[in-house]
Amino acid sequence: MAHKFDPSAKERATRRRFIQCDVFSAVPTRGNGLAVVLDGAGLDDAAMQGFATWTQLAETTFLLPPTDPTAADYRVRIFTTRGELPFAGHPTLGSCAAWLHAGGVPKDADHVRQECAVGIVEIDRSGALPAFVAPPTRVEPSDPERLAEALAALRIDPSTVVRSARLDNGPTWEAIELTSAAAVLAADPRGASFAPERRIGLIGPHAPGGEADVEVRMFAIGSGVTEDPITGSLNAALASWMAAEGRLPTSYTAAQGTAIGRLGRVHVRAGADGRVLIGGATHVLIEGSVTL
Repeated sequence: MAHKFDPSAKERATRRRFIQCDVFSAVPTRGNGLAVVLDGAGLDDAAMQGFATWTQLAETTFLLPPTDPTAADYRVRIFTTRGELPFAGHPTLGSCAAWLHAGGVPKDADHVRQECAVGIVEIDRSGALPAFVAPPTRVEPSDPERLAEALAALRIDPSTVVRSARLDNGPTWEAIELTSAAAVLAADPRGASFAPERRIGLIGPHAPGGEADVEVRMFAIGSGVTEDPITGSLNAALASWMAAEGRLPTSYTAAQGTAIGRLGRVHVRAGADGRVLIGGATHVLIEGSVTL
C-alpha cells in the first residue's frame, strides 16, 4: 500500500500511550510480538497503516472507544504491515492485556468484551490463562487446484494429507491437516510464491505424551510475513473446524513457531456451552509513548 506524504502530519502529531506485548508463549520474547497504541482516537487510516508498516510486526492495534459502550469495553482496529484485518487472535489477547495493564476496568470482572470488525469478541479471564471465544467459522470444501498448488509450493508430499478445508472466521484460511507434526515441520516455504490474500495453515499431531498435542504452521508468503510465529485466529479456525465435524477434544495444546525459533503454545478448550476458547500467556514487555 502506497502512502502519500502529508506535510501537515507533523503538526498534527501528538504523544500517545504505547505498549508492546508478547503473546502465546510462557517465555517472554519467544511468542508473537504486538504493538498496541492505547489512545488511537483521532488517527486516520493512513496514520494507523503507516505506523503498523513501520513497526514491522505481524500486527499492530489501535484502541478506541466502543461504538456501543453497553455492549463492549473498547474497540480495536488491527493492522498488518500491508492492510487491516477484521479479526486476529494474538492481537485480541494482546490488546486486552494492554488495555487492562493501562487501567481498563471491564464491566464484568471475568470477561472483557472487545469490539472489532467481526463483532463482539469475548475474552474469558476466569481461568489460569486468558482465552478468547472463537468467532463463528464458515467451513467449506477446499479447492483441489489451490490445494495442489499449496502442496507443491511448500514441498509437501500429497500422501501425508489427511483432510483439507477452506475456513473463514474473518480471515480466510486454506487449512491442511497432515499425518504428523513431523510432516508439518518438514514443509519448506523457500522459493514459494502466493498472492497476498492467501493464508495457508498446516496442522498435524504429535506423538501422545508430549508437551504439545499438535503442531501448527501458518504461511502468508505474499503478505510480507512468510511464516507467522503464532496465529490465534488460525488456531481458532482449526478448532472450530474440528468442532463442526464432531472431532474436537475437550482440550489440547498446539505448538507453533517451532520452525522459526519461537516457543508458541496455544491452549484450546471446548466450553460447556459449545463455544471454542483459545488461550495463551501474554507479557507486557515495553511501555511508553509514541508520537503519531
